[in-house]
Amino acid sequence: MVLRLIEIVLPEEEKEDLERLLTRDDLPVLGVWIEPMLGIWERPVGGVWLKTFTEKQILVKILVSTTESEAVIDRLEKRFRRAEGCRLVVLPVAASLPRPGLVEEEPEAKTPLEEKQKKKKGRRIGREELYADIAYTTGLSRIYVFMVILSSIVAAIGVLRDNVAVIIGAMVIAPLLGPNVSFSLATILGDGSLARRALKANLVGIVTAIAISYLLGSVLSVDPTTPEIASRTVVGLGEVALALASGSAGALAFTTGVSATLIGVMVAVALLPPLVTFGLLMGSGHESLAWGAMLLFVANFISVNLSGVATFLAQGIRPLSWLEAKRAKRASIVAIALWLLMLAVLVVIILRSQPISI
Repeated sequence: MVLRLIEIVLPEEEKEDLERLLTRDDLPVLGVWIEPMLGIWERPVGGVWLKTFTEKQILVKILVSTTESEAVIDRLEKRFRRAEGCRLVVLPVAASLPRPGLVEEEPEAKTPLEEKQKKKKGRRIGREELYADIAYTTGLSRIYVFMVILSSIVAAIGVLRDNVAVIIGAMVIAPLLGPNVSFSLATILGDGSLARRALKANLVGIVTAIAISYLLGSVLSVDPTTPEIASRTVVGLGEVALALASGSAGALAFTTGVSATLIGVMVAVALLPPLVTFGLLMGSGHESLAWGAMLLFVANFISVNLSGVATFLAQGIRPLSWLEAKRAKRASIVAIALWLLMLAVLVVIILRSQPISI
């Protein structure tokens, strides 16, 4: 059983309400520890962060399973989010003794709605932990741009030399998973700020990869008959299926809390090589073939984001408040409809422009 330790700092006067909340039968906690502390918290005053010392606070540590952490966090947030100096932190637990039981007791009875929510939630991590993990990978920084530059150079060399091993190495470097999964999560949560950050990171990554490969294509000899280049100027239904699977795998990797490195390679395979091929061919003067590579990239980009949104929906990820959930549901419906429409148009173009390649 994978565990999480939830730590929350509260004013001491909230202790009785907290104890009543934690002793409820429907709150799935494995252990609770409460200790007094001297509170030190920071708040912005006129653009400057000031430290405030407050007495009579308590530090509460709550041990829960990963799959139940969201329910506990939501309950705590609803009740104490306006409490002065409140701060909630979620920590991973490497091990715990005594070991929690491998077989959990089933509740006596559940309503149909509770059963439906349980099935949707599955065995994923909590919404706030998922948001923190994904948002961290979305930041646009010099490191992100540098990694895109390096991966583009390595991928271009691998494509030009028809070396699959070098291309796979470029996929390991490429940081393209985070922005695409972030955009899917932002759609599900109706988070405009995260969506803008994800789109900005995606745009910068795409432009950077094209610019670097264009420069390489203008100074190096590019043979369009090279298998690794020729294969990426033809779009088939197989490539669309690969991108759909990659996007879904990327979303699942984050929601289950496992390492997303290998899944990131899958997403990079679908996105970076077509971009690099497009830049190389444009830089070397093979414009007609280059647009075939761009069509492949667009199809893959749409497929990755569509499957990411669908996977998050299937995992039952929703905002906490009713108003946010309503806005997010509308945004999800619109996004899925647009992605499906664009994918359908691209599939029609693929089927009409050339024989089906699978």
